[in-house]
Amino acid sequence: MGNTVNVKFIITDEDNKEVVVTAKEGEHLLEVAHDNNLELQHNCGGVCGCSTCHVYIEEGAEGLPEMSEAEEDRVDLAEDPKLNSRLACQCEIGPNTGDIVVTIPPQDFLGH
Repeated sequence: MGNTVNVKFIITDEDNKEVVVTAKEGEHLLEVAHDNNLELQHNCGGVCGCSTCHVYIEEGAEGLPEMSEAEEDRVDLAEDPKLNSRLACQCEIGPNTGDIVVTIPPQDFLGH
């Protein structure tokens, strides 16, 4: 049986509303958000072709795959990138991933 973790999403569009959901090994944070009816843009369809699924990993980043060069290039185009910025489409739950805290920045822009 695969790894299952808790993911806490902090949604800035809703006064920092917190939603805790479960994610399974092999799922990406973008999928997890959408499976739980949380708004997270993804103009490219989740293939690391844009920066609209940009999120901040507040806790648990060490359990996610390292950022690829392509992801790093896209994050640089995101609105207000920070050291803990990632693309949700590239953050896959792995066998060693622990619980994660993710902030979803405002979704009222189209992004790149």
